[in-house]
Amino acid sequence: MPARLRRAEPHDLAVAWDAVRAARAAGEEPTRSVLKVLVKHYLATLAERTPGHSVEVRVPPYSAVQAVPGVRHTRGTPPAVVETDAATWLALATGELTWEAAMASGAVNASGERADLAPYLPLG
Repeated sequence: MPARLRRAEPHDLAVAWDAVRAARAAGEEPTRSVLKVLVKHYLATLAERTPGHSVEVRVPPYSAVQAVPGVRHTRGTPPAVVETDAATWLALATGELTWEAAMASGAVNASGERADLAPYLPLG
């Protein structure tokens, strides 16, 4: 896993979730820095739990990770790509949203073999 993509420390994770809850309670969007911590944490968690290189999961503009066992991707477009926004990724990672519901609503764009992340979600 790239050095820049690591799971957050428990305290930092709790602080970030507190900031998300406070922003939502105020009817505001969480800050980009808070979303960055959470997105990277859950992408790193996915990579740790499902190591591999057959699916690239992208959450622009925050980060991307390759995960899921299978064909190794080394150059160009990977054989499978999943792309979504930060709010959807966090909802998927925490179980607030199911993979099936996200796909049906168009909140996730997934293509290629092994692009179905349902077996790996939620992450906790």
